[in-house]
Amino acid sequence: MRFTGEHPGRGIYNAAMPVSQELLDILVCPLDKQPVKLTEQKDGLRCSACGRVYPIVDDIPVMLVDKAKLP
Repeated sequence: MRFTGEHPGRGIYNAAMPVSQELLDILVCPLDKQPVKLTEQKDGLRCSACGRVYPIVDDIPVMLVDKAKLP
């Protein structure tokens, strides 16, 4: 579920940020080891070098090259 609200036992969360900033700070493209950034739709992570977009499924980044979409 993606919405702003109260999550039992976890406090308040905001769906506009499905991936935490701490995770974004350490994730890199598995192919070329370059940083990734959240897409405008917040449904994937785009590599800053090759442009591949890795999907986010149930708020979990799927960092597999064969699952990425090419630019």
